[in-house]
Amino acid sequence: MTITWLGHSCFLLESGGFRVLLDPFRDVPGLADVEAEADAVYCSHGHFDHAYTDRVRLTSGRENPFTVTEIPTFHDGQGGALRGENTVRRFEAGGVSVVHLGDLGHQLTPEQVQAVSPCDVLLLPVGGTYTVDSGEARAVAEAVGPRVIVPMHYRLGDMGFDVLTTLEDFLSQYPRDMVVRYPGSSLTLTPDMPRQVAVLRLA
Repeated sequence: MTITWLGHSCFLLESGGFRVLLDPFRDVPGLADVEAEADAVYCSHGHFDHAYTDRVRLTSGRENPFTVTEIPTFHDGQGGALRGENTVRRFEAGGVSVVHLGDLGHQLTPEQVQAVSPCDVLLLPVGGTYTVDSGEARAVAEAVGPRVIVPMHYRLGDMGFDVLTTLEDFLSQYPRDMVVRYPGSSLTLTPDMPRQVAVLRLA
């Protein structure tokens, strides 16, 4: 399976030629609105920076190789009272599992952790304000226990909302030798991939 980061919380998952688009966005500072072609699209919630499907071209006719598990969660730490609901999804194909947390705003319950397990790759919001902050994000990751953590939903230079904290705020919690900075925006998962925090880079 290949994971490609399109910015913010948007990713393409590809397996066997089938392309799944997650959380397409618009109006995110420093980024062009998402325009993509995919076989399926999933949005964690209905906000403009996670559910912009107007420029997503959906193909049809191919069988979806992904097994998708949906876990209801909240966009805040007050049971959804501030920002509503959020859907966490676990995608599995080819023996590899990827969990996209959307705009998770709280720690996962033991039942929710069990529902997303096992998890090879965790797509984790780290910027705070609208989601868990950097420290809370690390606690979520420790509870889930993925081999690979991919940070998302943060501020980097002129990219991202100015109320979000930076990527470095999150990375500073990990040993330097655990942080792997990739030269591009894609990551191909292998069975022997070591435990790491994978930083993807937009073109």
